[in-house]
Amino acid sequence: MMKVAIPIWNLRISPLFDTAHQLLIVEIENGQELSRSQVELEGYFPPWRARKLSELRVQTLICGGISRQLAAMLIGAGITIVPWLSGFVEDVLQAYLKGKLPDPRFLMPGCHPRGRGGRFRGREGRSWWSGGGNL
Repeated sequence: MMKVAIPIWNLRISPLFDTAHQLLIVEIENGQELSRSQVELEGYFPPWRARKLSELRVQTLICGGISRQLAAMLIGAGITIVPWLSGFVEDVLQAYLKGKLPDPRFLMPGCHPRGRGGRFRGREGRSWWSGGGNL
């Protein structure tokens, strides 16, 4: 089983994780959603947010924008980040469950396909961030 977190705002992915107030936590096993809950996020201090996701045992964060500082803390905690996405939470979650992220229809404005094979990358030049990568 794994836990995925998605910051939400008005049924959509919050544009910036650093300032999001609500977080959807989805438990997934074998590509199927087992359960979901919502968590209120208080405060904007990056170490607090990173610690909160670690305490919730989140393995993957699907988000819009995220600061380098907070991304580095999450990666250091072993959390994979799927950044620079926008759209309705349910649509993005279903694409993730089907293994179809990144998908051009969910990329934030300014993100476009680059590189060999049309691999999609965010503004920072990478599609998914996980431990061991550079920011």
